Amino acid sequence: MSRRVRSIFISDVHLGTRACQAERLLEFLKAHESEHLFLIGDIVDFWAMRRRGVYWSEPQNTLVQKVLRRARHDVQVVFVPGNHDEAVREHSGSSFGNIRVERDHVHVAADGKRYLLLHGDEFDQVTRYHKWVAILGDQAYALAVNLNRWLSILRRMLGVPGYWSLAGYAKRKVKGALEFIFDFEDSVLRHARERGVDGVICGHIHAAAIRTVDTTTYLNCGDWVDSCTAIVEHLDGRMELIRWGAQAPSQSTAQAELPLALAEKRIEPERETAEV
Repeated sequence: MSRRVRSIFISDVHLGTRACQAERLLEFLKAHESEHLFLIGDIVDFWAMRRRGVYWSEPQNTLVQKVLRRARHDVQVVFVPGNHDEAVREHSGSSFGNIRVERDHVHVAADGKRYLLLHGDEFDQVTRYHKWVAILGDQAYALAVNLNRWLSILRRMLGVPGYWSLAGYAKRKVKGALEFIFDFEDSVLRHARERGVDGVICGHIHAAAIRTVDTTTYLNCGDWVDSCTAIVEHLDGRMELIRWGAQAPSQSTAQAELPLALAEKRIEPERETAEV
């Protein structure tokens, strides 16, 4: 039986690649019905398809059909393109199959709070000014994810329980990656304050998180390549980070891990709660 929520926010699906975990996302969508579905960038990976060719599996095709079907049946679907599907940005303001394309979007939650929805690549200095470095980093990340698939198979063969992420381990250990995440979150929060909203929901860095600084809430959807995470809004406006993994299907924001940079630096957020 599916759980009814008001809104679903997902990002960084990377359709068109072998790393895309479309099967898990299909399971998640089957378990959650909503009035709103927000696709916050890098849903389709044109970068990877240009470099390595198109990989389009049956689950990926089913996922696209499922989203289109929801759009036809009174679910408001908004697509905010990211850097990997930036070609769609030139169509901002248009609708395709009842899916609205927006450069960014302000969502008003059930409790009246206003959230700015954007992918977040505009706050990534590497992506903006050194695209070749970003492409190299993307290739390294793709390699780590592919290695992780083989490690997962080996762990299952050996009977090792749970899920272990090589990419996540690298993020926790590489100081530069931690500092990048920390700087990114601060830049996004600063922009949200300038826009006068209560919070911001983004993606891009594949690091799911919910934290509140002063009166502004930062929410990152994570990804459906490695961590399989999403943000949902409940009927009362409460936001929750869902970790659709092998160990536990969901976690409330009170249980959500701190952003990796915060954990490494041992900086406590001013408020971390499920009531955001």
